[in-house]
Amino acid sequence: MVEAGASCISGGDRWVLCDPSGRDEAPEEEVVRVLTLPLQAHHAMEKMEEFVYKVWEGRWRVIPYDVLPDWLKDNDYLLHGHRPPMPSFRACFKSIFRIHTETGNIWTHLLGFVLFLCLGILTMLRPNMYFMAPLQEKVVFGMFFLGAVLCLSFSWLFHTVYCHSEKVSRTFSKLDYSGIALLIMGSFVPWLYYSFYCSPQPRLIYLSIVCVLGISAIIVAQWDRFATPKHRQTRAGVFLGLGLSGVVPTMHFTIAEGFVKATTVGQMGWFFLMAVMYITGAGLYAARIPERFFPGKFDIWFQSHQIFHVLVVAAAFVHFYGVSNLQEFRYGLEGGCTDDSLL
Repeated sequence: MVEAGASCISGGDRWVLCDPSGRDEAPEEEVVRVLTLPLQAHHAMEKMEEFVYKVWEGRWRVIPYDVLPDWLKDNDYLLHGHRPPMPSFRACFKSIFRIHTETGNIWTHLLGFVLFLCLGILTMLRPNMYFMAPLQEKVVFGMFFLGAVLCLSFSWLFHTVYCHSEKVSRTFSKLDYSGIALLIMGSFVPWLYYSFYCSPQPRLIYLSIVCVLGISAIIVAQWDRFATPKHRQTRAGVFLGLGLSGVVPTMHFTIAEGFVKATTVGQMGWFFLMAVMYITGAGLYAARIPERFFPGKFDIWFQSHQIFHVLVVAAAFVHFYGVSNLQEFRYGLEGGCTDDSLL
């Protein structure tokens, strides 16, 4: 309610500014401050509501790297085509079907997830006649498929929702990195099981070491700074080191059996190819090649992260093929372990 004698300035039907002292004019600075701030806040709220509505309806547009918030800035060589922050899981999942910098990262591991889920189910449903120790060997293969499925599912989920918010991005990045460690650990299990099938003691030692190193990598991955761009090379180094821990059992296997036997019936050629794929992918990811040399040219397709994803899926499939061949060789030996068998 306005007192009698007060001077008022009307702004239409939205606001009225009065000077209760009765002066003819309200102080100029106070007029500007009182009128401008509410209008600015109102316009900001309208813009925010409009943006959230567009995001919810899937009508957002990609934005350049330099306008991203700091928590979404990961690769400064990808200049255009980024998703804006989208505080809606519905919008994040709808973005799977849009073209942006994460489209390739999502689909490479989403399709890989479906592939290994189907392969895992088919392997688990194979008749027991294809195994020497059905329950034990299905558990061994199951560990590999569990690691692969978890790794690929955590990966495509992270790349789908990491633009939701900083908290969601941090949480899913930890799952993503943990999944990589689980894949590496799971890959070691069937290989060590069949390679050292007739030598249970070294098999147990190597499996224990791999599990300790894998769990250590998962613990390190829970460090908040581990996911920052600054520690990109650290991430690659941790997982590369975990994978290279297989060098020792590989040398043991090769020396005990001889190079020729290890690379033929021992399937070391396939495992060597798998290692080359993993190392190449990790190296390209850490160095951000090829976009480092052509900024803005690989924003959508063929960036280093996508190449890394493709090589991970291919390497996991090569590993499965090699282990399957090794399992068939073991099955073909009468009695499982003979004087001519591996180890």
